[in-house]
Amino acid sequence: MPSAHDPNQNHLLAALLDAEYDRLSPHLELVPMLLGDVLYESGGKMQHVYFPTTSIISLHYLLEDGGSSEIAGVGNEGVLGISLFMGGNSTPSRAVVQTSGHAYRLKSPILMEEFNRAGPVLRLLLRYTQALITQMSQTSVCNRHHSVEQQLCRWLLLTLDRVPSNELTITQELIANTLGVRREGITEAAGKLQHGGYISYRRGHITVVDRDGLEDKVCECYEVVKKEFARLLSDVKQR
Repeated sequence: MPSAHDPNQNHLLAALLDAEYDRLSPHLELVPMLLGDVLYESGGKMQHVYFPTTSIISLHYLLEDGGSSEIAGVGNEGVLGISLFMGGNSTPSRAVVQTSGHAYRLKSPILMEEFNRAGPVLRLLLRYTQALITQMSQTSVCNRHHSVEQQLCRWLLLTLDRVPSNELTITQELIANTLGVRREGITEAAGKLQHGGYISYRRGHITVVDRDGLEDKVCECYEVVKKEFARLLSDVKQR
């Protein structure tokens, strides 16, 4: 029977050529990712990078008053730790597990050795980084100009794209912290979506009932991010 866990469940690892994959795969360590785990703190030195398979990691910017909001998410489409190969070796954001599951962890020096070969791995990671920057930029625009309901639709769709199920285990409080809005705003927005038949909500669980309907309601930010990831990575072959 096939293994329940496979590095190729991560799209970037699956896109590596055989030679690069064979060099990296012996060093990939499968690790559980528990909801709420903090993988990086702001300013901390990166000892590892993470390639999620069934988990989702949320990047948060922290304010002096303790508030925070998500600037991007990383799931099975990408890698956590771009600051390492962009030359910073640390990040101003906090990385927190948003959806529990698993990831493959790789020691930073091993990735940097491969990156510095200036071959396919470098080009793949830089393409992904450009797509991630687009996600960050569009998140900022969305938070400034669009309603909480539209932001919630965008977040739900981006999350669904990274998980195999239409059911999400998450509280309204955690969503509010992720989007950087008041919990009352999320409660009202989720209530409207449930009343409209788009989602079903019970404590700690959201089931998307009508994905097409959510895509009709969401702002353009979701499609911008989705198209940019597709444009940059569309010609990348999966093993």
